Amino acid sequence: MRILVIEDDPIVGQFVKRGLEEQQWTVDLEADGESGERAAGQGDAYDLIILDMRLPGKDGLSVLRTLRSRGFQRPVLVLTAQDAVDAKVQTLRAGADDYVTKPFAFEELLARIEALSRRPRQLSSPLLEIADLAVDLDTREVARGGVRVELTPKEFKVLEYLMRHPGRVMSRTLITEYAWGYHFDPGTNIVDVVITHLRKKVDANHDQKLIGTVRGVGYVIKE
Repeated sequence: MRILVIEDDPIVGQFVKRGLEEQQWTVDLEADGESGERAAGQGDAYDLIILDMRLPGKDGLSVLRTLRSRGFQRPVLVLTAQDAVDAKVQTLRAGADDYVTKPFAFEELLARIEALSRRPRQLSSPLLEIADLAVDLDTREVARGGVRVELTPKEFKVLEYLMRHPGRVMSRTLITEYAWGYHFDPGTNIVDVVITHLRKKVDANHDQKLIGTVRGVGYVIKE
């Protein structure tokens, strides 16, 4: 995995760079927003970006918005010294996949990077299909047997994740990380609730049931 770190504090930047390189990852370090944005804009050069919010030249939030507006799809992990909820919500709405509040333990940063790296990359085809179930990633429309199925945003996210891994049993933890992020309470039964709703909408009126349960493990979608 190749990672770009955009961090102006030389101590923090080198600390993160050295720690990630010890994990056998390739790491580039940029010290301001403008140079970081240029480096990040080089096609698919990086698998993940670690972005500080307070940067000289161009602040991290502006960099993030620019990258997303230009179609950058890879995960972005934000480093922020602001612990206020509204600041965190603002970064997530701007396109961040996750955030770590300074000061942070390297083990926490590493765990969040590993969680983000497990998320599937954007596929070249915008259409996912299993049997007669189709999910259009561009329009976010779902249809079963040609009949449109109305889903909530979280139902769509969970279904998308399962369909990106057809035939593979996905654990509740992995589904939670993908659909709700790393900060969601892992003890909740929200995944089971959403799966129940999906079954009612996707499988209920069809003889062929696509969404299956592997007791004690997780959920799978297959023909």
